[in-house]
Amino acid sequence: MWNYTEKVIDHFLHPRNVGEIENADGEGEVGSLACGDMLRLTFKLDNEGRIADAKFKTFGCASAIASSSALTEMIKGMTLEEAEKVTNRDIAKYLGGLPEEKMHCSVMGREALEAAIKNYRGEAAPKRELEGKVVCKCFGVTENDIRRVVGDNALTTIEQVTDYTKAGGGCGLCHEEIQRILDEETAEKAAGSAGTGRPHPSPRGREVPTPLISGTPELTNLQIVHKVEELINTRIRPALQHDGGDLELVDIDHDTVYVSLKGACATCPSSTITMKQFIEKELRKEISPKMRIEEVKR
Repeated sequence: MWNYTEKVIDHFLHPRNVGEIENADGEGEVGSLACGDMLRLTFKLDNEGRIADAKFKTFGCASAIASSSALTEMIKGMTLEEAEKVTNRDIAKYLGGLPEEKMHCSVMGREALEAAIKNYRGEAAPKRELEGKVVCKCFGVTENDIRRVVGDNALTTIEQVTDYTKAGGGCGLCHEEIQRILDEETAEKAAGSAGTGRPHPSPRGREVPTPLISGTPELTNLQIVHKVEELINTRIRPALQHDGGDLELVDIDHDTVYVSLKGACATCPSSTITMKQFIEKELRKEISPKMRIEEVKR
């Protein structure tokens, strides 16, 4: 069980500013259902150019809801220049602190705000593939994402990078790349020329592993079982466990996978969305477009 402050619990149970502003001046969306977290932020300016109202919609854990709620409260009354200076550490501080494992929620809030401001200014958000090489394929985290968070929060370990970005929290194959980035940032900071999280060129890293299966026309039942077990244990369960949830593989009947949700997933009101938009999507992408998932209540 995460050790949440009273303010985090309050913003989770009684979130402020939930919804979406019609004809918003700025709107930003970050994250994805496949990665387990998604946030949409909209704001409206008054005649003096200050943020008169801000609302959010999020798919995520208690910390994601609380961080989004807190952020919308914080930026009301600010100019865009003032709002741009809000950091993920400011969001966590406003809430009286967040568990280290949940700091990625405050980072997501800052990124959504930046995207919304860019939208207001007519600056198109760059496509994900142009923002830097993807280091963590499980959660779609780029090298630039990691460098910025490392610099902004003075991170020094792979575990901290996972807490702040989720990178490395899945299959773990990107740990070597993350350590390389940490070593480079530490070296540049020591030389007095970096530590700000600005993207810069880096040596070519290890190639990202290819999908478990690609374009296979037919699989035997035994092959399907092995592929499902591998996918669940290496990608899906680690992602759920990082947010306090889990699942148990109960049975596989042809193209139907039966699972039992555990931990936070068992009581989460969004569990159906998680199964269909995340787990089933992964099964169809990696194994067969016919795959579907069903929950077994225990």
